[in-house]
Amino acid sequence: MDSKELFENNCLLLCWLEDEEQFDAHQPVQRKDLTVLLAELEDIKNRINDISAKEWHLAKLMKFHKANFSTTTH
Repeated sequence: MDSKELFENNCLLLCWLEDEEQFDAHQPVQRKDLTVLLAELEDIKNRINDISAKEWHLAKLMKFHKANFSTTTH
């Protein structure tokens, strides 16, 4: 099949999906100080710990919820 037949059959080539502007626009390199990077890493660790705590709390609630329903449905 040639490109016209592919287009008419709604088959797009991958190169047609690429955004030309994205490749032409270069992002400036962002250099950060080590202390800034360490602070950002600490923030990420704290967010992970918060999410883990919430996950643990939700798991406990689900366990309680399931146990409560299993005892009341008898």
